[in-house]
Amino acid sequence: MEPTIIHIPADAERIIDTLERAGYEAYAVGGCVRDSILGREPEDWDITTSASPEQVKALFPRTIDTGIEHGTVTVMEHRVGYEVTTYRVDGKYEDGRHPSSVTFTRNLTEDLLRRDFTINAMAYNPRSGLVDRYDGLGDLRRGCIRCVGVPEERFSEDALRILRALRFASQLGFEIEKETLAAMCRLAPRLEAVSAERVRVELVKLLGGRHPNMLVTAYETGVTKIILPEWDDMMETGQDNPHHLYDVGRHTVKTIEAIHEAEEYLAADAHERMIYDMTMLLHDAGKPACVSVGEDGKQHFYGHPKASAEIAKAVLRRLKFDNDSMDLITALVRYHDCRFDMDKHDVARSVRRIVSRVGIERMKYLFPIQLADIRGQHPDYYERSVRRLEQLRGEYDTIVREGHCVSVRDLALDGKSLIALGYKPGPALGDALKRLLQTVLDDPSANTADNLTELASQWLSED
Repeated sequence: MEPTIIHIPADAERIIDTLERAGYEAYAVGGCVRDSILGREPEDWDITTSASPEQVKALFPRTIDTGIEHGTVTVMEHRVGYEVTTYRVDGKYEDGRHPSSVTFTRNLTEDLLRRDFTINAMAYNPRSGLVDRYDGLGDLRRGCIRCVGVPEERFSEDALRILRALRFASQLGFEIEKETLAAMCRLAPRLEAVSAERVRVELVKLLGGRHPNMLVTAYETGVTKIILPEWDDMMETGQDNPHHLYDVGRHTVKTIEAIHEAEEYLAADAHERMIYDMTMLLHDAGKPACVSVGEDGKQHFYGHPKASAEIAKAVLRRLKFDNDSMDLITALVRYHDCRFDMDKHDVARSVRRIVSRVGIERMKYLFPIQLADIRGQHPDYYERSVRRLEQLRGEYDTIVREGHCVSVRDLALDGKSLIALGYKPGPALGDALKRLLQTVLDDPSANTADNLTELASQWLSED
């Protein structure tokens, strides 16, 4: 078998070389080794060494004590930080998340044994090559997520590893080894001890992976019962409706897969992708509470967008998302199903009213979201639904291109002008602005200062 060769960045290799010339062992370790073997670009390069933190600090001019009590020192090279951690053996994980103590060792194998999965327990040195004590390379080739050692021990040490297994499976498209999967089922309740922030990070990464259907595995293992019980409700709610083929949960997975193929998603940054993923995850979260059976014997979900938005807000708050993201996702969930009647005499007016409700900036997110939702439904309705959506988008493009007024701030007359006409600050002033907006939404040409002044003056005299 040919030796595995990994190309390490010059600064990381310089750190390893400096440690070795001083008489210590040093290796790139963990995710950077895994990703390099897979042909992926590592996000960062971590280094493990036999040198103590004090010995590391003595060798480099710029270091940061990022986790020195656990043996980690960050070495700065050209404004990039490289975590250098001393070989260690972890003590008991009394809180189910962090070791209560660590013991430094000079044995690399002992250090690798404490790591979560075999694919993350490989180390590499440019001179001595790949160190793979637990067949991580074999598991990479087999497409397998397997714990190092005994799965129960690894998950008992740190329950977050259960979520990490699902996340890696989603990102890499790997299967979870059966003993590892069985241990996840048994120890899922330990996730109650994991902070909301850490759950959020892993959930977002899972959703953004190539295989978000791992959400179904998360349900089957009992993981979402602890971290996202709303998902269990969705998985257990069928959709006996001509527009649907799947239960709510599996429909949702299909929509997440669909959004990943959207041009807007592929061009988006990491934050915008998270917005899309979380919106798709929660867009139908209210359906379990809104299910009803009509006279036709079919299930209906009247009012589910509003209910979904309320649930989305609660979930996002519980997982400690920032306020701006929470507001945007909640709005997109609320309006994900907004429609207009193609048979109406004036479709453009209907679309202007939708844009006014949703917001002109938020609408750009809504188009790929609605298309993804359509792609998760029954294919018999696909072409008709897409035509409706394309017409909506065409009218939106006209609104943007021609600069139509769709909000109070776009009116040719502002609050100060109304006060000058005699309106008093307060509810009456706000009501007048809203009435003016409704007038302009009906007829964009009405948005002139003279016309709006005449209207506002007329209303004031009538009062």
